[in-house]
Parts: sequence; C-alpha cells; structure tokens
Amino acid sequence: MAKSTDVKVIGAAVHFLPVETRMPLKFGPETTTSVTCARVRLRVRDGQGRVADGWGETPLSVQWTWPSKAAYEPRHRAMKEFCLGLARRWAGFPSSGHPVEVGHDFVEGELPRALAEFKGADGTGAGPLPWLAALVTCSPFDVALHDAYGQLHGRSIYDLYGASHMNRDLASFLTEVDSPRADFSGRYPADFLVADPPQSLKAWHLVGGLDPIEASELTGSEPRDGYPVLLRDWIKRDGLTCLKVKLRGTDPAWDYERLVRVGAIAIECGAEWLSADFNCTVMDPDYVNAILDRFRDEHPREYGMLLYVEQPFPYDIEANPLDVRSLSGRKPLFLDESAHDWRLVRLGRQLGWSGVALKTCKTQTGALLSACWAKGHGMSLMVQDLTNPMLAQVPHVLLASHVGTIMGVETNAPQFYPAASAPEAAVHTGLFQRRAGRVDLSTVRGPGFGYRLGEIRRNLPPAAIECGG
Repeated sequence: MAKSTDVKVIGAAVHFLPVETRMPLKFGPETTTSVTCARVRLRVRDGQGRVADGWGETPLSVQWTWPSKAAYEPRHRAMKEFCLGLARRWAGFPSSGHPVEVGHDFVEGELPRALAEFKGADGTGAGPLPWLAALVTCSPFDVALHDAYGQLHGRSIYDLYGASHMNRDLASFLTEVDSPRADFSGRYPADFLVADPPQSLKAWHLVGGLDPIEASELTGSEPRDGYPVLLRDWIKRDGLTCLKVKLRGTDPAWDYERLVRVGAIAIECGAEWLSADFNCTVMDPDYVNAILDRFRDEHPREYGMLLYVEQPFPYDIEANPLDVRSLSGRKPLFLDESAHDWRLVRLGRQLGWSGVALKTCKTQTGALLSACWAKGHGMSLMVQDLTNPMLAQVPHVLLASHVGTIMGVETNAPQFYPAASAPEAAVHTGLFQRRAGRVDLSTVRGPGFGYRLGEIRRNLPPAAIECGG
C-alpha cells in the first residue's frame, strides 16, 4: 500500500564539472589525468503536492568503468551523452514510492532499456557502453533521489530506511533467498545499519601504481602545489595508518617488490595496515597465492599488516567464475568491480569471496541492497573510493559510517585533486582533509545527505540539460 511519504520524480538537471588530477592515477592498463563529474539535481513531489530538490554527484570514470584500448575521448563523450539521455528518462519516470523502491525500479527496468537503445557508443571502437558505465552514469540521479527524499521530509536520509517509510521489505528486492538465515521478510535496510554510526573513520590512502615512493624516483615534473608527493611525506602530514597498494597483476616480481617496499615504509613511519589491489588483471588465483606466500615467509610482520586483498580478477565474474577459496583462505578477499549488485555478490560468495567493497557510484540503492544481502550472509564490508571529490565525497563516507566496514573508508580525492573540492572543504574541512589518519563527519548534518549546500560557495556551470518541473 502506498504511503503519504512516497515521492515521484518530476524534473532533472545535469551539470558537468571537469577536474584534472595533480598526479596521474593508473586503472589497470590505463592512466587517468582528468575526469568529468556529473552533478545532478533531481526534483520530487509527494502526494500532497510538496516539492523538494536533491543533489547527487559522481565522477564519470571512463578508464575504470569502460576499460579499452580504444581512444579515451569517444568513450568519455558517450558516457556524457548517456547521462543526458538518463535525465530525460528520470524526469518522465512514472514510478512512485520510497527512493530505494523507485531507484530499484529504474535500475531493474528503465536503465537496461536505455542501455539497449543507446547508440552513442557506436563507432568508439570500444564496443557498446558496458553495464558498469551505465550504473555509474545513473548513480548521481539515484543519489539525488535519496537526498531529495530527505530534503522533503526534513530528516537525514539514513533515518528513513525503515518500515515507517518503505512500502516494500527487503524480500521484495532480494528475492532469491537461499538460506533461513537470510530470510529478508519483514526486514528493511535500517535493520542492517549501524545503530550509532561513528563520526570519524580511519582513512585509507592509495599508493598508486605510478606514485613515486622514493626521492630517487622523482623526475622533476611533479607538481609544486604545497601537497606531498612522496609516500613518507603523505604519512607524516596526514598521520596515515592505512595504505592501499595498487599492483599490476601482470608482473609478479614488480608486485612483490612493491608490497615489500611499501610495507617497509609503513613500519618505518608508524602505519599499521596494508591492503593490496591487483587491478583486475590476474587470471589465476595461484598468481596472488604465490606472492602472498612469499610475503608471509620473508616478511611476516608486513604480511600480518595486510588486512585484505581487493579484486585481482576480471570484472565479469559470470564469464570468469574462478574458485577463489585458496586465496580467501589466506587473506580476506573483497569483490569490487564485479559487485554490480547483490546477485553478483551472491555468486562471489559461492565462489569463495569473503567480502564486498561497496561504492556509491553504483547507486546508493544498489549499495544498500548489496550491503544488506552481504551482512545477511556473514560477509564483511568495505567502502571503496572512485576518487570522489566535491559533493561525491559526502554520501561515499556516510555509507561507510552507516553500514559498518572492516576498517574505515578509502578516500583519495585529497591526494589526486584536492583543490577541486575547496568550496566543499570550507564547510566540511575534516571530510576533505585527513588528519591523524582519519576523516571527520561531524560537519555533515541536516536533511538528506547533510551537504549544507546553502553554505557552499560554488558557482556551477550552466546545466547541460534541464527536464521536467
């Protein structure tokens, strides 16, 4: 039965914000030096005629969502064009209800239709727009929907994920129940959220595959903008205790040496934890197992600091259903790029994965549903970054605070484009500046996602498209 709190989308607008990185960031075989952030305003109306606007933002990370040997710009242009088409579809989407319900209906029905009908990727040489790229392009609309709902009701969106506001329980979304423990009947996302979410979180720093870590590696082309370049300087300035190490996944000697070198610096500088990201390029678990076993035998202290391993294997887990139990038996193994939705999280668990790395860039709705399914089946959680600047940082860190992670949250926008977030950082300083190894959420308050947009002095470029009311 419908509730008086239900909303329907009546309008959408999209702004494109270009951002350049201060240092190159490597994703698998490609390197990122710039990104376009899609900032979306979504307008909703309830049954009483009340109207509210919400905002969402996501970097359209071409290299991460659409890996290819084809040229960057045609893929970039296709993602922006798809985003504009989604604005029209969201503005005319007839579904009404709670944001989880409307967002789920859009991703399950309207988004596949939009992708099937999209021709803008033709001629790119990279093939059709991938589902992950479609999800990421859809996510700022979905995030804005959740924000708008909170704005309309004058409350934090995380107070509104229970039975009093939702028409459908989790069993309506997580329909393929496979054990009594995971019976989601009569349960809602609120039942799987942290009762007292922390106001600060440990911050994971990314040691990129192209990052210089010793002075001997400097070329003279590094930026002189007042921010650190070398790893020791980052650790000292930000008090870092958690380091995520990007590896190649195709060069075992380089990968092993990189882990050893970063581990040594971690111990020297007082960092406590490591994680390893093999960039989705590994085709056999034995590749990772061999590196981990050698690391364990030759550097046992650093091996003990290795908290988890992030997705070493190809994105398409259905096409590459590797049995990974030998690896997850050594260290916790987290799905990331493969975890598009809870169904793929379920497949990962069947194959031996032990946890899932959530991302708001795959939609707030999808992240919540995946978190509920994973927690209902005893899987651990992380919340990983897409180098989220500006508004995108807020829902990202809030998700980590509310779902409960194995440790903290990855946050690397302060490394790669800190200046881009200056207007937002003036209001949410602790969210964009890592101090004592942590990020601080205490300034995030108010309705929706607590952006406090009225206090942020940012001049947006003209909307690329405005649809509906």
